Amino acid sequence: MASEHSVGFEPADELAKDREGVRRRFWIKLKRVAARLPFAEELVAAYYCAFDRQTPRHVQATLLGAIAYFILPFDFVSDVLPVLGFTDDAAILATAIRMVASHITPEHRDAARAALRRGIDESVVEN
Repeated sequence: MASEHSVGFEPADELAKDREGVRRRFWIKLKRVAARLPFAEELVAAYYCAFDRQTPRHVQATLLGAIAYFILPFDFVSDVLPVLGFTDDAAILATAIRMVASHITPEHRDAARAALRRGIDESVVEN
């Protein structure tokens, strides 16, 4: 049973298990915040790596956890705060990317740049 302190909060590790939920919610949030996100290209490259069938499962799990944290509506530092709002998301993502950097390919990065140039249209950027 959920306590009053956990109502409305969804742990990132639980969310990461729902691949389709992560996929859908990722594009919704990214479209909303991309202009304020200095690490958007890295985030989208990590997304493409996480959903690439060639990526090993442990790498997918690491990246999905970081992406899930990004899409959570409530996180450690509120995303609505100017400048500071995405510092926790950036730290989580940077750590995950450092752990699996060799698996994020030039193709993932090219796809990320192309998606950002197109303006983050989820109907166009589906894997």
